[in-house]
Amino acid sequence: MQVFNGTSAARRLRFLRLHRRNPRRILVVPLDHPMSDGPIAGGGTGLNRLVGQLATNGADAVVLHKGSVRYVDPAWFTQTSLIIHLSAGTAHAPDPDAKFLVSNVEEALRLGADAVSVHVNVGSREEARQIGDMAVVAEACDRWNMPLMAMMYPRGPRVTDPRDPAIVSHAVAVAAELGADLIKTYCIDSDVEMLRLTSSCPAPIVVAGGPRLGSEAELTAFVDTALRRGAAGIAMGRNVFESANPAETTRNLARLVHGDVLPPAPVELMARAQSS
Repeated sequence: MQVFNGTSAARRLRFLRLHRRNPRRILVVPLDHPMSDGPIAGGGTGLNRLVGQLATNGADAVVLHKGSVRYVDPAWFTQTSLIIHLSAGTAHAPDPDAKFLVSNVEEALRLGADAVSVHVNVGSREEARQIGDMAVVAEACDRWNMPLMAMMYPRGPRVTDPRDPAIVSHAVAVAAELGADLIKTYCIDSDVEMLRLTSSCPAPIVVAGGPRLGSEAELTAFVDTALRRGAAGIAMGRNVFESANPAETTRNLARLVHGDVLPPAPVELMARAQSS
């Protein structure tokens, strides 16, 4: 967990909510995919039930766009944290790597968020604007005492290997320099290089889940590897909401990330999560 020298009590409080089960580990389930890729399994009328299953089975936070929050029961956020994603872009755009701000910190506060996230594709044609957008968001986070998660990906015409240690480290450095509290990025394939990155970065790094994995064994191996390489946690979407049983998958991931320290959610909320 970070050392908060000079950080406001309000920002510390929100960060503690994100780390409600373990001050050094976090499991985030991004559900912002409909904006970029189209509807997801469990989306639409099933979104509320999906969030309930994640919240009552150990997810520390879920990432949603501002519109989706309106369809989710606020009671779930007594068991998990809400991260509002501020960036958007679609896979059908002339440049799919371009991301634009579609919300702001003040709106996220009005929606009850514990944190916000922004997306920057380092190496993209729109890199300059995306970095500028993140700087604006970071300043607003400082003003309103809101934690900031930066989703940093090497993507663009000159990026030949998005998991190259040098460019992943550079992407992470950009986020740290601009004041991110939590940084989501790819897991470098080398134990030595990833450990070097996670041990030197001043902000915790969470590893992106990436494409759907083929089996439970592959999922377990992926998480174990990321944690062994110094990651503070996992930000995994598709492997959760596309699984046959999102509740069970979430609980298994939570045990991998946190160990057997998960208190049961209130019985009435567990029942609602199954029936919503």
